[in-house]
Amino acid sequence: MQLPIEDRRRAGLALAGSLQSLTGRSDTLVLALPRGGVPVAYEIARTLRAPLDLMLIRKLGVPGHAELAMGAIAIGGFRLLNQDVVHSLSIPDVTIAQVEQRERHELERRLRVYRGNKPLPELHDRCLILVDDGVATGATMRVAIASARQQKPRLILVAVPLAPKDIASLLRREADRLVCLATPEPFISIGCWYRDFHQVSDEEVSALLSMSQQDLG
Repeated sequence: MQLPIEDRRRAGLALAGSLQSLTGRSDTLVLALPRGGVPVAYEIARTLRAPLDLMLIRKLGVPGHAELAMGAIAIGGFRLLNQDVVHSLSIPDVTIAQVEQRERHELERRLRVYRGNKPLPELHDRCLILVDDGVATGATMRVAIASARQQKPRLILVAVPLAPKDIASLLRREADRLVCLATPEPFISIGCWYRDFHQVSDEEVSALLSMSQQDLG
């Protein structure tokens, strides 16, 4: 993939081209990590003619440096801490608990906004494609993988446009398959490899989910 990437839509189209062997499979489910992963995942789901849903995860950002993840959480109480970050910055337990409480409130808010009363998707025996607009520390995607594993899917495939080389290697070990189009070094941040990296809104997420349902008829 040529860098910088034009936008998330182009990233999704490029990933979809690497996933065409899954087109039309009845057990495939594309799960986006909102919000940035949704425009990427929409293009994958549309190309593969697969349903699109959400994997609701929240990063636990380091206070004062929110882009640096000290961990991540998922719906249902699942949590994974990046012990290297926690120890290197001497982050106390009380600070972690405060950040986690705030992010759990945001998870619950997003659950209401995006799903309403709609039940969470059934993941058992499905071919899951977990999608984000990029991976930096890997904490959020690792929680997504671990949370999904609890429901015993048939396959967990992680699809991301870019990631640091060491994190890509880690995800390759934890997922059943990884599709990562670029591993630029030095990585710096996800946003620096996009021309358009606007903040995705709740409205955009809801609109893309609705469009995906319409695409499937």
